Amino acid sequence: MMAARTGQRPVSSAVERRVEQLDTIAAVLPIDRRDELAELLTDQDVETLKHLVERGMGDNTLRALTSDLAYLEAWGLAATGKSLPWPAPEALLLKFVAHHFWDPERRAADPDHGMPDDVDGNLRRQGFLKSVGPHAPDTVRRRLASWSTLTKWRGLNGAFTSPALKSAIRLAVRAAPRTRRRKSAKAVTGDVLAKLLATCTTDSLRDVRDRAILMVAFASGGRRRSEIAGLRREQLTVEPPIAVPDGPPLPSLAIHLGRTKTSNIEEDEVVYLTGRPVEALNAWMTAAKIDKGSVFRGIGRWGTVSQRALDPQSVNAILKQRAEMAGLEPGEFSAHGLRSGYLTEAANRGIPLPEAMEQSRHRSVSQASSYYNDATRRGGRAARML
Repeated sequence: MMAARTGQRPVSSAVERRVEQLDTIAAVLPIDRRDELAELLTDQDVETLKHLVERGMGDNTLRALTSDLAYLEAWGLAATGKSLPWPAPEALLLKFVAHHFWDPERRAADPDHGMPDDVDGNLRRQGFLKSVGPHAPDTVRRRLASWSTLTKWRGLNGAFTSPALKSAIRLAVRAAPRTRRRKSAKAVTGDVLAKLLATCTTDSLRDVRDRAILMVAFASGGRRRSEIAGLRREQLTVEPPIAVPDGPPLPSLAIHLGRTKTSNIEEDEVVYLTGRPVEALNAWMTAAKIDKGSVFRGIGRWGTVSQRALDPQSVNAILKQRAEMAGLEPGEFSAHGLRSGYLTEAANRGIPLPEAMEQSRHRSVSQASSYYNDATRRGGRAARML
């Protein structure tokens, strides 16, 4: 299996068949690694993914499941030399926990503690491991949850609720504590956004596109990067202009999000844009001659607009590039900073939480209100005692 990935033997007909099958669901998969997925996943894995697509599983959920499944299969091959068994025995689940939760101090004295060096090196060569140290508890729990979900979709029962596994996770997390960090170290608030937009001042296609991406992502409530990358012209409807005192009416449009991470399949989530973000979006679609299909697309070396949508990771890369151009530290910002920044800015401007949540489409009041609490505390009397 590993030799095929390094080009030491020809691709088998089974792999070619899986490539063709993955092509049929390419629109909802992280297909930039399609060939690698086709070799890594089994026929049954691909059939399970196709079944989930046919059952209407959300795009974002399916992408996450596919990413986790690819990692699990890669780890299983590296750790055992075989593809994952379904259902996985309890001993294999405990091995997964032991390989990903470990104490750095104990590992320094005991090389056998944690993930073995050969497994670690194997996963790094394939690009599945990048950071050094024990894995984040949330990541390990998510992958175990994905493993459990995929097991159930195969009509099988696993040992994911066994007392031994629960106890192992609890003890392992306690032994390898990690500081919880937000997805973006710093929120992209109004002042930061202004600096990013100041780098998009020319009429070049890249500047026009990136300006539209930043303004639409922020003003629409801090949309997730997957929602921005997957936005299609058919999701946009023109709304009546908004009258304002002492000025011309402002253009308005609705974005029909359809099913999102926090909505049900029957719901059509809608958010609205008014004024400058609409103008920026219209300017991009006019310049790129986009009247249908994907709204935000790649731009080639010679200024050619691609027919394919941007990858969600490209949205993150664009924000970081603009941050660097603005003289900011790109490592401190990510696309998620637009989402947290929207709520933080709303709190700073005194916009009521329910109104901001209508635009951001947060379902959790506690999660959304945390940004409001932080803003209130920073500007409150308790923080200004001196």
